[in-house]
Formats: sequence, structure tokens, C-alpha cells
Amino acid sequence: MVFVLVPVFLYLEFRSAHEESQALLLRSVRAEGRTISQSLLPLLETADSALLPELGRDLARYAGEVTTVKLLLQPAGAHNGTSGFYYVASWPPVVPSNLEAERETLARQGVLDRLAENCQGEMPFSLIYHRPTGGAEIVTAVTPLSTAAGCWAVVASFSEDAFPAAHLDQPYWATPPVIIAALIYLTMATITFATLLSVRGGLRRFAQRARRIRERGHDSGSFAYRNNLPELADVAAEFDRMVDALHRSAADIRRTAEDNAHAFKTPIAVIRQSVEPLRRALPEGNQRAQRAIGILEHSLDRLDGLIASARRLDEATADLISEPRVPVDLGRVIGGLIQIRSAILASRDVSIILASHDLTISADLLPGLFVLGSEEMIETVVENLIDNAVSFSPPSSEIVIHLTRDGSFAHLTVSDQGPGVPAQQIEHIFERYYSERRADEAASSYFGIGLWISRRNVEAMGGTIEAENRPSHGLTLHVRLPLAPNRG
Repeated sequence: MVFVLVPVFLYLEFRSAHEESQALLLRSVRAEGRTISQSLLPLLETADSALLPELGRDLARYAGEVTTVKLLLQPAGAHNGTSGFYYVASWPPVVPSNLEAERETLARQGVLDRLAENCQGEMPFSLIYHRPTGGAEIVTAVTPLSTAAGCWAVVASFSEDAFPAAHLDQPYWATPPVIIAALIYLTMATITFATLLSVRGGLRRFAQRARRIRERGHDSGSFAYRNNLPELADVAAEFDRMVDALHRSAADIRRTAEDNAHAFKTPIAVIRQSVEPLRRALPEGNQRAQRAIGILEHSLDRLDGLIASARRLDEATADLISEPRVPVDLGRVIGGLIQIRSAILASRDVSIILASHDLTISADLLPGLFVLGSEEMIETVVENLIDNAVSFSPPSSEIVIHLTRDGSFAHLTVSDQGPGVPAQQIEHIFERYYSERRADEAASSYFGIGLWISRRNVEAMGGTIEAENRPSHGLTLHVRLPLAPNRG
């Protein structure tokens, strides 16, 4: 739009300025022709047929290199319309073919008819005609004078060569400046579009490389290898350095998480082993000491849970950075997790009934749904959803897991029969460290990060996660993940 509208706007503006300059030029030329004609009138009032040969020299005083003065005469008594006018003098001398062409032009414009009817009144105008011998002239004034010799007409004209930049006989779009400007603009536009297309192609190759790195991992290639534009060479090199830095960071995060967990768990295990002999050594009747030992053990459990949660956070962060995205069979992963978590009884229609702590977990999983991600990320999501449902479910209740297809998305739901979430707080359950548990429950191994990690992983795979209260009681978590391309 810009490349079209800007030149059109500029063309219209410059054409308007060109037309105004032409009109100003023609008015100036017409005024000069009128002045020449008026200056010759006193000479013609006393002229007769015997002085005709001398009139050419008199016209020389008013003519110039680009100015031509001609005399038309219709002798007294001759009333033959336009055919009664003859050129009797001109300066500089003009070849007969050019004079005849000019006379025919004046006749077509009706100038001679008006002179024949009434040989009076000035006729200023701007008439361009082309000479048979080449070039063009601008007839600017025809001034008639009636004398005893007949009807005289002084014709003043200017050669177009006097105004080479005016291009008076051409439409504006056909003038050389416009043509040159158009060629320059088209060349610049072509170069600009070619550059934009090249950059677009380079960026598209960058996007393909980024997608390949995300799907296949760090070793699938580099941006610099795919780049063939010198202008993007520095960008490609920076992208490669950024990818290397990200994967090094992911490796460092995993290593640090493992080292920290090991460093903390060792002293915790020592403390836990040291507490047990103290418990056995304390008298049963010393309730205060027994309560202190219990608080100490509970605090150790809490600290152990914090260390495990911190490690999960770090590992989830590393997975987001470095894990390749590949097509994953979602039903297979979920079914495997359920089998690992509890003893199972599998049926042929992919319905699974599990018994765990008086809880019944039923799963109806549609097979053949592939999503683009990593098994580790998906397992983390599903584990956290099931853990959340188990932690809120009352004894002898049921947790229902469904996996279906919703257009181009895989739709996973996990429903429990717990207390649900207050409507005003339902949007907050995916926030970090948010929990709806009682204080004594929250103080154990739940730290409000499971659903937050799930949301982060789901969004990293291009999906969404939502929660809604069930009509009776309980909570349903909805996860929608885009299906992998070319996989149903």
C-alpha cells in the first residue's frame, strides 16, 4: 500500500505544480505576443501593397531567435472566408509548408472565420501546433487591424525550443522527468522488495531451524549453517551462541539441582537416624520430650519435601529449555503413569480401574492422539494433576480421567469428588505457592507448585489448562494440547 499510495500522491502533487507552471509560462508568453502585436499596429495603419516587401525588415525589430512574427492579410474587397487570408511577411523567414500548416491550424480553431466576420478585437490564446519540418510552435496572439489595404492579422509565435523543460506538447506522465523518476522508483522498489524477500526467506529458514532445534534438540544444526545472507550473519551467530548458552544453562540447572538435593538430604538423613535413638531412650511418660521429637520429625519431613519440590522446580525449568519436542502418544504416557502409580486391572476398551487407599481411579483414554512435546514434561503434568486430585479426594471416592479429541486438540480431563475451589479463587490455583489446603495439610509435603508447574509445561507445549467446579461437588481440570502435525 505504501509503495503504491506514496508515488501516486507525489505524482498528483507534482502534476498540479507542473500544470500551474505551464499556465504561468503560457500567460507570460501570451503577454509578450500581445505586446509585439500592439507595437506593429501603427506601422500597419499606413502600409499599402507597395510596401509589402519592406515589411519583413520592419518585423525583424520585434522577432528574435525563438520569436516569430507573421502577417496575414485579407485584401480589401475579398470575402472568401478563411481562404481569403494570405501570409504576406514573416520574420525570421518561414518555409511555405510551415506557414500553410499554421494557417490550417488557425482555420480549424475558427480564428480565421472570426477575422473574416469582424476584423477587430484582440485574440490572445495559447495554441501549440507542430511544424511539418519538425518542432512545434506556440501561437500566443492574433491581433487584427482593418485598414484601407484590407484586414491585417499580426500572428506572434514562439518556438517550443525556447522552453525545453516545459514539455508543452506532452502529457505530464510522458515527460522525461516523470519517466526517469518512475524508472528510478521501480528500480528502488525492485531492490527493496528483493531485499525484503531475501530477509524474509532468511528469517523463515531461521524459524525452521528454531523449530528443528526445539523438536530434535541442540545437535540438529545451527543458524549460521542455514543462513545465506551476509546481512544476517551476525544475527545467526548470536542465535547459535544463545542456543548454546541456553542448553548449557539447562545442564547446569539439572546438575545444580542434583548436587543441592544430595547435599541437603545427607545431613537430613543423619539427623533422622540420630533422632530415632533419642525417641527410644526417652521415657514414655515424658510427653513434652516426645512431642518435641515429633515436631522435629515433622520438620524433617517438611524440609525433605521442600528439597524435593525445589529439585522438581529446577528440573521442570531445565526441561522447558532443553527437552526436544517430538510427537508423543498421550494415551500411552497417561496409561503408563496410572500403571506405575497403583496396582491395575486393565480391560480391552482402554478403561482402567485402580484401587489405591480406598480411592477408585477410572480412566477412559482415546488411543492414537499424538501431541508435540516431551514425555518428561507430559508425565510431570499428569502426575501433578493426579496428585492434586488424590490429595483432595475423600476416602472411597472416584477420580475420573478422560482423554478425547476436540478438533485439532487433545482434551484431557481429571475430575475428583473433593470439596472443589471457591469460585473467586479458581483462577489462582495455578499460581506459584498457592494452595487451598488446610494449614496442617499444607505444612506436610504440599507447597502449591504442582499446578503451577503443570500450567507452565502445558503452555510451553502450546496448550491451555483450566479448572472448573463440578455441578455437585469436586473439581475438574481441563488440559488441551495441540495435536502433532500429520498425526491425526
